[in-house]
Amino acid sequence: MKPYRRVSWDDIVVPTDLAEVVDTLDYQRVVMNSGATWDYFPGHFDPEYAQRHGHSTIFVNTMHTAGFVDRIATGWAGPYSRVARRKVSLLGSFYAGDSMVGRGRIVGKRVDTAGDLPRQLVDLEIDVYNQHDELCCPAEVTLELLS
Repeated sequence: MKPYRRVSWDDIVVPTDLAEVVDTLDYQRVVMNSGATWDYFPGHFDPEYAQRHGHSTIFVNTMHTAGFVDRIATGWAGPYSRVARRKVSLLGSFYAGDSMVGRGRIVGKRVDTAGDLPRQLVDLEIDVYNQHDELCCPAEVTLELLS
């Protein structure tokens, strides 16, 4: 069995751009995600409701967007990392049929000695755009690299 990739603290260079991640949102995924997270707001599954409220169709919920941000971060760092902090701002919506385009960069690394054990932390800035290159969600993520 192949071992999981582990990011080496010494190999992390600030600043570094992360690989772009693209995710296409079909109608079924938008509905399934909101149902899986028990988010039954009609704008996530009822296109007529969404249109009556000024949207083109149904749109992903906040947890879907936050999960995509986490995917970009932990996809880079691997399974020996965890999200210690996340801050997202929602500037626009992602609709069924859209693509989410994530672009991130490493902006800092530090050792936190405030607790019982020192923690290796990596700070990332991740911007999520739609397929029209419109910024919909700027985010800040701090990852803890696990021993």
